[in-house]
Amino acid sequence: MEEQLPQYLIIEVLSRLSDSGDLARCRLVSRTFNSLCQEVRSINLVCTLSRYLKSRSPETGHLVTPFKTIFHNLVRNSRNLESVSVGVDKSLGGIAYDDVEDESDDLYLTDVGFFKDWLSRVCGDLKFLSISDFWIQSCWRKSTVFALISSCCHRLLELEVRNAWLSVDGLRPIPTLIHLTLEFVRLEDEDLMKINECFPSLQVLNLVGVGGLKDPKINLLHLKTCLWTASNAPVSLAIIAPKLVKLKLKCVKPKSLVLETPLLYDFHLSLEKANEVRLQEFRNLKNLQLESSSLGSLIHKFRSGNTVKRLKVNLLKSAETFKVSKFCLRTLLDIFPNVNSLTLCPRAWSEAETSFHEGGLESWSGMKEVKEFIAHLVVDDIDVTLPFIFCILNKCSNLSDMALLIHREVDSSIASNLISRCTADHPRIRWRWGMWKEGADDTWVSDGI
Repeated sequence: MEEQLPQYLIIEVLSRLSDSGDLARCRLVSRTFNSLCQEVRSINLVCTLSRYLKSRSPETGHLVTPFKTIFHNLVRNSRNLESVSVGVDKSLGGIAYDDVEDESDDLYLTDVGFFKDWLSRVCGDLKFLSISDFWIQSCWRKSTVFALISSCCHRLLELEVRNAWLSVDGLRPIPTLIHLTLEFVRLEDEDLMKINECFPSLQVLNLVGVGGLKDPKINLLHLKTCLWTASNAPVSLAIIAPKLVKLKLKCVKPKSLVLETPLLYDFHLSLEKANEVRLQEFRNLKNLQLESSSLGSLIHKFRSGNTVKRLKVNLLKSAETFKVSKFCLRTLLDIFPNVNSLTLCPRAWSEAETSFHEGGLESWSGMKEVKEFIAHLVVDDIDVTLPFIFCILNKCSNLSDMALLIHREVDSSIASNLISRCTADHPRIRWRWGMWKEGADDTWVSDGI
């Protein structure tokens, strides 16, 4: 193979290996491969569940090379690294604390001592760094690895840290960093403030399951994309980002929510209760997805929805019972009058259907802009569902595409009857049909069931 392919191409292939443990095996192929393996630009090493279990077994433990040793050897024999990813597989997250009898640190990957052994070798050219720690070993050890990374990785563009307890003590600015992901990480409020200060050039920020924050605030002048899945604890959230264009924010019951994001274009907001929510006018907002158990109240938090073209709404199920504004189609499209693509998820469809049968759409003509309509529905009584569908079709005079996803548990004869009556009565519409199931990913649309 090495005689047929140019060396640069072999290096490219080796740099793209999903498991850099294969590099060790490649070195045994020939002297040429051994030399070329040292030129790889990327290392990606993952400790699998099978490797972990073998290392813990009395019968096989002595046969397994320590994970950190393998990683050290890879780094020591690499000269041009630009990307390093080291971590444990997600399957190790299912290991219970009771299954671990000692206080090992063999997979404690945010250990500063472990980092000091190899980071100085590669920091000069490093642009991407990802660490996925072993939570059982890292959750009770506070790591200052942030400070070490910031002190020597002066060209770093992207940083990912998962499953760790991080400290920002000694953290220095990294003006080159534009992409940061923190997932299932423990921080404090003052730590997030320090991140705002030291990573001023961030354009992409992902905060998923970051705990320990009481009143977190994101204040980044260059941020363009943000994913923030906040903890379940009631906290006050604030985002100040004048260049932000894409935001996916999920929180349960925040004490307050303040968004100062005037250029927002794509917005996905999921929360249970919409109490202290303060949203400024979004003059560029085109794509909007809302999920809430108080959906009727949430939509009233938008000062103006005139710019929104694509809208998807979902009424979340809540264990609590509290008085909320009812959700209805008329109110939704009065607030977002220029929507041309509308998607109603199951509970939103059900409540809109109930509201329709209680009256309120007869003299209303607020659906003329809608060209595409997608709905997830459960059909209990076809004579109840059909009038609502036909009302939508009559009100949406410019509608050209109607996609209905029927719940998998609906009787096939009822579904077939619904399909035949819809297509017969409104042949001008392009009909698409599909199936959906609660909690599944198969909410797809197709030409038939």
